[in-house]
Amino acid sequence: MPESAATPPNAIVLATGNPHKVEELQAIMLPLGIPIVGLADLPGHPFPEPHETGTTFEQNATIKALAYAQATGRLCLADDSGLEIDTLKGRPGVISSHYCTDGREEGMDRPTRDAANNARVLKELAGVPFEQRTARFVCVMVLARPGQVLARSRGTFEGRIGLDGQVPRGKNGFGYDPLFVVAPEYTHTGAELSAGEKNTRSHRARAAAIMGRQLIALNLSRSNDHGGR
Repeated sequence: MPESAATPPNAIVLATGNPHKVEELQAIMLPLGIPIVGLADLPGHPFPEPHETGTTFEQNATIKALAYAQATGRLCLADDSGLEIDTLKGRPGVISSHYCTDGREEGMDRPTRDAANNARVLKELAGVPFEQRTARFVCVMVLARPGQVLARSRGTFEGRIGLDGQVPRGKNGFGYDPLFVVAPEYTHTGAELSAGEKNTRSHRARAAAIMGRQLIALNLSRSNDHGGR
């Protein structure tokens, strides 16, 4: 596959179309010497989207990593992440990004979908005291080359869902960040954290730090060689 002149030959592809995730991972991984690019940075984009049929974050991240590694012929890093709320028995979980439609793709743009997801969460938690609104973001990352998983990592970010009328707050995040009041201080939402704070404390940052150490141990941070083929 011909390479884009702007794509470093040793870059690892982050298997997402979400530019916010690409920016976050670039900020976390570049200090480790691991260049990250998004799917949109590669020739051949857009690639066929795999069906995320898993019932866990681990299963869906594996599906995406293997599918996009095969499609691009490169090392691919996929993450699956979402929000678990204890009072809701772990919902929204793996359907976090489409919770407002019970996991169905309905063609809504991201801001509209995020607002609808947040509204559903707040409605379902109506009347629940703040102390009982414990929740966490979960991120699972899977690194794959065509036909083979090479590494996995998992990170969590603890907090609570704020009370309706007090959230949403903040402009620095996306998704459920404006609802998520960060532990242990419980003074700021995820969307009120600076990019630097978020990139050291978040579920994605913690999963990425573990993955980065595995990449270095695998000696893949500086040599991609088209997925090792």
